[in-house]
Amino acid sequence: MRIDHLVVNIDKKYQTDKTVIQSVRNTGFPYEPKWGKGTKGFKASNIWIGNEYLEMIHLLKNDGGGWKAEWVEKYNRGHRGLICLMLDVDDLDKIYEEMIDTNITKPQYLQFKWGLGLFTKAMPWRNSYFPFFEGVPLQIGLQQMKDEKSVKFMRQYMVPNSRDNGINGIEKIKIKGPFTESDFELINTIFKIKEPFNNGIIIYLDKNQKLIFEKANAYEVNVTTSSSNAKQSEVKIENILIST
Repeated sequence: MRIDHLVVNIDKKYQTDKTVIQSVRNTGFPYEPKWGKGTKGFKASNIWIGNEYLEMIHLLKNDGGGWKAEWVEKYNRGHRGLICLMLDVDDLDKIYEEMIDTNITKPQYLQFKWGLGLFTKAMPWRNSYFPFFEGVPLQIGLQQMKDEKSVKFMRQYMVPNSRDNGINGIEKIKIKGPFTESDFELINTIFKIKEPFNNGIIIYLDKNQKLIFEKANAYEVNVTTSSSNAKQSEVKIENILIST
């Protein structure tokens, strides 16, 4: 498993407010909020960090315009911040069969409707999702690209990219929140290589990436990037603090 991207519910200021947009750019991320997919119901904008990224979603209409129904429902209830952590895997079908008792969803190609709902666009990858955690409005998703050609196709669109500024990828994500015992049971089921500590658990992924889940009163996320740039800075996007 590898970190692929973070799905983040955002207010529109992150896509329209020039001061907010510039604060992201000042951190070293060449953010272009006008780029990215969308429909009449939602607008996505991306912060590309090497081969990983933040996919930031602002709803334009309450129905979400074809966006994932559970995420739309939480957005309309006021949720802002990280809503899904997507991990890239090599064999999604095998993982699905091994973890079907967790109520993981069946692998399906991501689709969304556009053109007044008359057309459906399918993306070149399949996703499965574990149930939302009990204590935190977050779920873990798994993704497998259709083939290597699709990987290369997608990566050519991952521009402008922070690696041009020496920020080369995401190396660690720490997620703090009021996780329940059942939540930690699910985490222990999903991940094989791990190390418990007093209030949580450290997960070791491929590419020397790490996830940390820690029990705390508030839901907060810290993203640490790998950087060859001596300049250290940080930016806050909803409940996510990104450090370079």
